Amino acid sequence: MSKTTIAPLQYRFDGPDDAPVLILGPSLGTTWHMWDRQIPELARQWRVFRFDLPGHGGAPAHPLGSVAELADALLATLDELGVQRFGYAGCSLGGAIGAELALRHPQRVASLALIAASPRFGTADEFRQRGVIVRSNGLDPIARTSPERWFTSGFAAAQPAITDWAVQMVRTTDPGCYIAACEALAAFDIRAELGAIGVPTLVLVGSEDQVTGPAQARTLVAGIPDARLAVVPGASHLAPVEQPAAVTDLLVRHFSTAWLPAYDTGQHAIPAAPVKPVLAPPPPPIAPVAEIAPAAAQPEAAVRPDPHDAGLKVRREVLGDAHVDRALATADDFSGDFQEFITRYAWGEIWNRPGLDRRMRSGVTLTALVAGGHLDELAFHTRAALRNGLTADEIKEILLQAAVYCGVPAANSAFKVAQQVIREETTPQE
Repeated sequence: MSKTTIAPLQYRFDGPDDAPVLILGPSLGTTWHMWDRQIPELARQWRVFRFDLPGHGGAPAHPLGSVAELADALLATLDELGVQRFGYAGCSLGGAIGAELALRHPQRVASLALIAASPRFGTADEFRQRGVIVRSNGLDPIARTSPERWFTSGFAAAQPAITDWAVQMVRTTDPGCYIAACEALAAFDIRAELGAIGVPTLVLVGSEDQVTGPAQARTLVAGIPDARLAVVPGASHLAPVEQPAAVTDLLVRHFSTAWLPAYDTGQHAIPAAPVKPVLAPPPPPIAPVAEIAPAAAQPEAAVRPDPHDAGLKVRREVLGDAHVDRALATADDFSGDFQEFITRYAWGEIWNRPGLDRRMRSGVTLTALVAGGHLDELAFHTRAALRNGLTADEIKEILLQAAVYCGVPAANSAFKVAQQVIREETTPQE
């Protein structure tokens, strides 16, 4: 998706109009209010820019399914406002957006702070599973368990008003935008690119963070050339909310001392002295020589790319890393060629074709598996269908349709398998 087609983000400014711009990026499920306790101090020195993710905090619901698209939406918003260069601090998904900006648009980022961040957030399977839960049950199960992910137990018990605020903040988020943000985190992986982040970076983490804890923070520090680590005692995932004074102090110190000026080589082009033309004597006449015209250049045959890597990517996205890892781990000299075959042709060729979206392909696949009586494969393709965006009701309709054309006994067996998978996948974990 190009920048011109991405809607600008909902935002607000605090602080002097003529001060350098400092951006604060929110976590998944939160709004710009997660930074309220930082604003009085930060706005003394900076023009603080806060934004809401799509569908969060009453922002327009324009789902964006990758961190790159979220970063593009932020840049489009800043471009409209005339903001070219800025400092950036982001929490969790907001940190991922900051890292994306530092990698893809380094000339825009003066200094960076990554809070409760990671080069890869958990596993893709975890976030796609969360999307299935939201699609099937709405956001209430996620909202009710948010405080235990975001805060230490002592803070949650002592601050019931903030705990209730956190729950309500998630409940009022647009489900489609939340699912899209889960997809963005599922696909985010910059472990191999950390060395290319070239701005001074503060990596800040709560000592009790069970989501993206100190281990992930140390991975960031080890990979980013100019990075420092700060561990905040007594804080969990939303450290800016739980320990606002400590986080504010660390941000002030970092952005006061590590703000890179705009890059300027100081070099200017110097025009070369004009060259005085020299007239050469005319060449002696040359007797004509017969020439053989060169053969017309033949166009090179197009080399068809090997679909294996693309197939493996699609296979993992549809079936999940755990399933694919198990299948590949059990491959041996006898079955290895078959695994290569289905990765390259079933997933790299057919599933990767643009003619049908993945929802439609899942529906077709379920019907074919019912017709063939392939119940083992029906189980994991039911799971894949949920991840591809089909709801339990839509899967039910597909199986009812299959009962008409594939037979009642086949559909009866299929309903038993699908019912069990749907129950496992859509029941929230308490």
